[in-house]
Amino acid sequence: MSQDTKLVDLGAERAKRVHDLNEKRLNEVRLAFEQAMPLVKAAKKPKKKPKKR
Repeated sequence: MSQDTKLVDLGAERAKRVHDLNEKRLNEVRLAFEQAMPLVKAAKKPKKKPKKR
């Protein structure tokens, strides 16, 4: 039985494929959401100068 080394776990392959499809769909939804509601990056607050006395 030299062909035993070439066996493929179809369940694992299917799970990997389903995971890839879900990841692709998630990325598409994430991109659509970012286009619809872009995240506003917080502006850096300038350092306050010390008051002169």
